[in-house]
Amino acid sequence: MPYYVFRVRPFTPPEQLAEFGRFAEASAHAKALRGEASGAAGERIKVMFADSPLAAEDLLCQWRDGAPGPGDD
Repeated sequence: MPYYVFRVRPFTPPEQLAEFGRFAEASAHAKALRGEASGAAGERIKVMFADSPLAAEDLLCQWRDGAPGPGDD
């Protein structure tokens, strides 16, 4: 499965920027994009691992619970 790099902004659909076969390449590309980010409020660069671009976009749009806190055992 490939790795997809997306730009995620509030109130807009995720924008696919690139596709890579290896995580190291995708991660390096994402880090470079983060370094030159336009500074738009709430803009994030995300790397997703999925079967297809549509599946990756679906994963980006799913709500996730926050990290467990102390006493959440």
